[in-house]
Amino acid sequence: MGLNAPAHAAGYGTPTLSLSASYLSGAVGATGDPVVTVTVGQSGADVSALTVVASASTKSSVAGTGDVTVTGTGATRQVAVVAHGRGYTDLTLKLTGLGGKSVTKTLHYAASAAVQSASDTRYFTGSSDASAAVDVGGGYVVVADDESNTLRLYDRSASGAPVKTWDFSSQLGVSKEIDIEGAARVGNTIYWTGSLGNNKDGEYKADRNTVFTTTVTGSGAATQLALGRSYKKLRDDLVAWDRANGDRYGFAAATAAGQAPKQIDGFNVEGLEFAPGSTTTAYVGFRAPLVPPANGGKALIVPVTNFDKVIANGVKAVFGAAIELDLGGLSIRDIRKNSADQYLVVAGSWAADDNSDPYALYSWDGVATHAPVKLRDLPTSDPGGWEAVVDVPDLSVPGARAQLITDAGSADLYGDGTDAKDLTHPEWKKSRATWFTVTG
Repeated sequence: MGLNAPAHAAGYGTPTLSLSASYLSGAVGATGDPVVTVTVGQSGADVSALTVVASASTKSSVAGTGDVTVTGTGATRQVAVVAHGRGYTDLTLKLTGLGGKSVTKTLHYAASAAVQSASDTRYFTGSSDASAAVDVGGGYVVVADDESNTLRLYDRSASGAPVKTWDFSSQLGVSKEIDIEGAARVGNTIYWTGSLGNNKDGEYKADRNTVFTTTVTGSGAATQLALGRSYKKLRDDLVAWDRANGDRYGFAAATAAGQAPKQIDGFNVEGLEFAPGSTTTAYVGFRAPLVPPANGGKALIVPVTNFDKVIANGVKAVFGAAIELDLGGLSIRDIRKNSADQYLVVAGSWAADDNSDPYALYSWDGVATHAPVKLRDLPTSDPGGWEAVVDVPDLSVPGARAQLITDAGSADLYGDGTDAKDLTHPEWKKSRATWFTVTG
């Protein structure tokens, strides 16, 4: 029977249409937004004769039918959407089969606002609360989330969902969020740390006092992680060390019941990296406190000189002399170095709700007596706070670029007053990864 046979003579089955995701997020003016894969079929029909189009939109000011592009002619097609405005729309995708038969599916689409440096921006979906990131080579990065214990592997060059995920909660013996905030890699070992602080209500949650390792095998899209060892007493060790040194930084008071962590005199860890030339001494960087706790205070780093043994053998932490960095009255949101011991420090506010507060990027050589150098301010008009540096380029080269990632959990991405972390559908949650020129 030919493809142009009358419908009443055709013996075609009911067309089938399925979507790889029912929810999709884009951004106005974005480059490389994620797409949805459509799988089509109809018994008795050549799939190349089946057509897929967008037939309706509930809010064309966000994206209309003409903003939907379907590519491919086989059993799988790619659907891309270009956003014109911030908000939500339901797009109807219609498959027209042979024999006069058709079927439709709804794609729930959300678009966030345009941002600065759109061509250098990608969106990592599935989570909005990126808090730490580690490069694993081949153009891929493992990203932690401070609202869950899931580690996610992303293609650094593309917007979209994670390639792989890992959640070691059961193996770590935790049931609540670790509040992962910092990470550092030595060889094939990645060290991850919780914030170590109380929760936002000032309550002690033991799971946040967790530091653990993962072992990396492979690289790029083939990266695999396996759980290593863990330690759950670093907060206790820090408080005891500070008490033994005259309560200089107020750790005991800041960790007391009822004390929120994100205060100028609070207790909240957000950075982790190793000292220059060392695989044993780790720098623990604090979002709070500032020292002294006043405007113009300095950011705090406490070196743990036996960090490898703390995690591997469970011995008590030994601390070196604290380091106080002048970051223009800001505190540490991330710290990362390269193999040449060149550091980038993301500086931001200690405050809990700081989406509009200043952020800046500093370089440093990791030497306690040397001052960091401000490289640039970071944009604050876009939603989310800067939380992670993926890796550090050669800072001696003019025009070097680094990729930074936001925690957008408290951002109203789509203009409906909903924080991203509270969105119902994970596909609409996202963090923004942007390349910035950091030298020259």
